[in-house]
This record gives sequence, structure tokens and C-alpha cells, in this order.
Amino acid sequence: MAVSIRDVAVRAGVSVGTVSNVLNRPTTVADGTVERVRQAIVDLGYVRNDAARQLRAGRSASVGLVVLDAGNPFFTTVARGAEDAATTHGLSVLLGNSDERRDRENTYLALFEEQRVRGVLLSPSSEDLSHAQRLRDHGIPVVLVDRSAPGSTFSSVAVDDVRGGYIATQHLLEGGRRRIAFIGGQASLRQIADRCDGARRAVTEVPGATLETIATDQLTVLAGREAARSITERPPHERPDAIFAANDLVAVGVMQALVMLDDIRVPEDIALVGYDDIAFAQSTVVPLTSVRQPAHLIGSTALDLLAQLAEDTTLPPQQIEFEPELVVRESSTSL
Repeated sequence: MAVSIRDVAVRAGVSVGTVSNVLNRPTTVADGTVERVRQAIVDLGYVRNDAARQLRAGRSASVGLVVLDAGNPFFTTVARGAEDAATTHGLSVLLGNSDERRDRENTYLALFEEQRVRGVLLSPSSEDLSHAQRLRDHGIPVVLVDRSAPGSTFSSVAVDDVRGGYIATQHLLEGGRRRIAFIGGQASLRQIADRCDGARRAVTEVPGATLETIATDQLTVLAGREAARSITERPPHERPDAIFAANDLVAVGVMQALVMLDDIRVPEDIALVGYDDIAFAQSTVVPLTSVRQPAHLIGSTALDLLAQLAEDTTLPPQQIEFEPELVVRESSTSL
């Protein structure tokens, strides 16, 4: 049976209120009494129920984080950044994986609302932010992560994905490539739509260049492999001469299909660029050119912003946007 605060009071020969004061305001209690209560706590093995205390106070020491894919190293690093920042604010991070599904996202948001978390960091799976708005209406601040929100009433921390898509495709075009394919994800994801939009803008600046889009159900290695297999089945003259993958996991799957499962050379036959610059991008069979996002900085900045909003809900929304950086490796060397 769990030891209660009343058990401690009986053991120490004091009131329940005195035990509470020792736990929360020890300077208001005589030193001898404090020592007696603390000894009773040790003797009985009493464990303080911080969760219940926080709920009574209406302020939790936890924040929720919902990501699109917890298996993606990019989001793992975002979560690490948020966790590192949370420790400086005396907070902990509860992680939820939506798997790019709105129903799972809403389930986590409802759970975090029930637990009265201090706030929520959300990488949304769609344009529908009604559930996030509900949290905010109930006094729980929400910051969008890896998702820009210009003109929105929500604060956000992200990278300029349009710019990222532009510099990735511009790099391929400057290398002499003209038949570009954009592979990965659904246009319903803002990040994917923005990266594709940036690629399209770059292509329109070069006469004779074309952009083909190949959507995938998920942003995974397997999805990239399947999409690329559809390219390998074409005659060589009908294949793209460059591929811009929506993220590095898709790019790895594309590379597997081209190099390991078929006899297509990267970059000689098809150049390849990914997105995120996850840790093993430089360790693929052909080191992968990628658009780098400062994942750890995104997570820590979003947490810092959330902590500010939790302290003052009247603060105006802030849209923080970092610049992407192209990291060139062997997968996209010029013709």
C-alpha cells in the first residue's frame, strides 16, 4: 500500500499541514520539525505525488510534442533539442508519434489536454488546426514545429522549405540536369508542398527544364525505393536525369533502388539530392547531397518559445524561420 502524507504526519507527530509546509515551504517550519518530518519520510519510504500536486495547482511540469514520424532521425533530433531546452525550464517532454495521421494526432492532443500539460509542440499532419485551436482556447499554448505559419495566430518554428526546395533544384540545374523528378510525400503536408513549390520555381528559370512529381504515401526508405523502382522500369531515355527527394529517408530508398537493386549509376546517370541532412546522409553508399535543417535548434527554439507563451499567454504570435543550407556530396556532382 502506498504511503500517504497522513502516514508521514502520524509518524512525525505533526499535522498534515505541517508535512505539506515541509515539502513546499520548509523555511516556514522550525528546523527540528523539518528534520523529524524528513526522517519520517525516509523511514516510511514516502514518494511525493508531483502529478497530483501539479494538477491541483493547474500547472503541469510537462509539455507535449507530436511529430510526424518518430522513426525519422530528423524528428529524433528535434525532440532532443526540445528535451535539452526543457531541462533549463524545469520541464519534461512527452513524445507522441502521429505517423502522418490526423486521427492519431488528435488522439495525442486530447491526451495532452486531459493531462493539462504546460503546452504542446506540434508538427501538424494537415492544414486543419482546429484541435490545436481547442487546446489554446482551454489555456494550453501551442507552437507549430517544422511548419511555417505566416499570417497565422499560432507561433511557429521552421525552415524556409520553399527556399530549401529552390536551392536543391537550382544545384541540380547548375550541374547540367534538365529532367528533374521530385519524389516523396503528399501535397497535403505543407512541408512537402513548399519544397515542391521551390523546385518548381527553380525549374521555370531554366529553359527546357522540366519537373515531374511522384507522390508517395509515406516519407520512408521503403516508399522511396518503391517510387524509384517505377523509374528503373522505364527506358533510359524516359528517366529523369536528377531526383530531388522530399527527405533523406526517401532519398536513401531511391539510392537503394538505383544503385543496389538496379544498374543505374549515381550521380553519372541520375543525380540525387535529399532533405534534412540526417546523420547518416554522409555514410550512404554514395554520400548524399542534402538540404540541411538545424533540427536540434528548431526543437530547442520551439521549446523556449512555448515556455514564454506558457508564462504569458498575451504574447503575440512569433513565426521564427531559419535558412536552409545545401550540403554538397558525391550524389550530385556535375556532369
